[in-house]
Amino acid sequence: MSFSRRSFLVGAGSGLSLLVLTACTDGKPVPTPTSSPSPTIAIPRPAGMLRSKWTTDPFSLGSHSFLAVGATPQHRDDLREPVIGRLFFAGEATSNDLPGTVLGAQNSGARAAGAVADAATMGERIAVIGAGAAGAEAARLLTLDGYNVVVIEARNRIGGRIDTRTSKSWPLSVELGAWRLGKATDAALLTRLASLGVETNPFTGTLLARPGASASTVNTVGPTAVKTATDWAAAQATDSSLKTSLERSGAAKTAAASTIDGFAGTALLDQYLASLATTNGATDSRLSSWFGIDEDVHYDRLVMGGFDALITDALDGVKTSLSTAVVGVAYSDSGVSLKLGTGESLKVDRAVVTVPLGVLQQGSIAFEPLLPFSHRAAIQALGSGAVETVWLRFDKPFWSTDAAAWNLVGTDDDFTSWINLEAVTGEPVLVGIVGGDAARRVAQLSDDQVVDSALRALVPFAGSKPHSQ
Repeated sequence: MSFSRRSFLVGAGSGLSLLVLTACTDGKPVPTPTSSPSPTIAIPRPAGMLRSKWTTDPFSLGSHSFLAVGATPQHRDDLREPVIGRLFFAGEATSNDLPGTVLGAQNSGARAAGAVADAATMGERIAVIGAGAAGAEAARLLTLDGYNVVVIEARNRIGGRIDTRTSKSWPLSVELGAWRLGKATDAALLTRLASLGVETNPFTGTLLARPGASASTVNTVGPTAVKTATDWAAAQATDSSLKTSLERSGAAKTAAASTIDGFAGTALLDQYLASLATTNGATDSRLSSWFGIDEDVHYDRLVMGGFDALITDALDGVKTSLSTAVVGVAYSDSGVSLKLGTGESLKVDRAVVTVPLGVLQQGSIAFEPLLPFSHRAAIQALGSGAVETVWLRFDKPFWSTDAAAWNLVGTDDDFTSWINLEAVTGEPVLVGIVGGDAARRVAQLSDDQVVDSALRALVPFAGSKPHSQ
């Protein structure tokens, strides 16, 4: 049993093409505000850098949801239940089949639109709160059905946690949010993207290596340990964190006693857990052993042609109000009144709420009356994950491997997962992905500190020679 995220709301770098290296430094690096890396770093400063800040963004407060210890799939079911036929909830956190994914968010928006149509009469005014994948899909379908739809978005842009950046200084579109898909699991989404002219690139190949040497073996220690732990947890009377299950099942001890091509088993387990955190946003101390880990899914496509076209197309012709935060929702049998951050109010017949789980948990929107207990319990029980990415553009590559994904083993560095876009697009761009507690630490760093931290982690890859097999 291992992780599964069909289309990350925040991209991740594990499981596709793997370059694993042994760290050449000891101890956890301490980021400093200086703009220059240590003299021992034999790699150039990047010519450009862009980063995500989902963890601290007040309109997301996290990358996507996960099932924390004590949470169950029923909590997702409870959260998506309509409230007196006036409030309807959508978003990836309400999806049991595809949580944490763009497709899951899209499908939830379609489901909410159907529920609204079942309750509403033609001509009613419907507000959709949030212009991400869920909100855009709900608004698109409700508009097609003939309802008077208005989308209210707190940000000054549409897209939510799809965040495409284009600049003449970058040779390709930068995706700071969702960008990884699977050819099989996301077939419908890929077809839609193709119809919009959005480019996706194949992402294949596997390699386990360290400086100066390569091997065809893969990190089997981590997945084996996690499966042992979750199998053990399934036989227990109460749920526990993955960390606890790894310890009490003996899986961590067994991993520590193993090696693969000279790599210590404990280091391989740590690397796998770090990669796992880049997909679900949670460290092993928070992740539910019962429900927090899904079956493995193969990802073989990167969205490189502008993922935001999906949202732009869906909201074409739909009235959308940007830079307008909803801070209060009052609902009754007669309708819904939205209190806006501008001090104004908006009265509608029904509302679709698609804001991220982190925003609901923060209480950024005051509901009057309080939401039903089942909804409040679900919001409290579900976890809001943290995944951040940093894109580094170089004038030319300082590496000589064609492995598309790199994972650093045996280090306390925060950035241990990397995607080498030169192997995918031919451009000298590296994308670092970090999850869980490490992502929360990175989110607090300045831009210069993030670059310094990233460059330290990249030292072992400088001039590396192994190639994917």
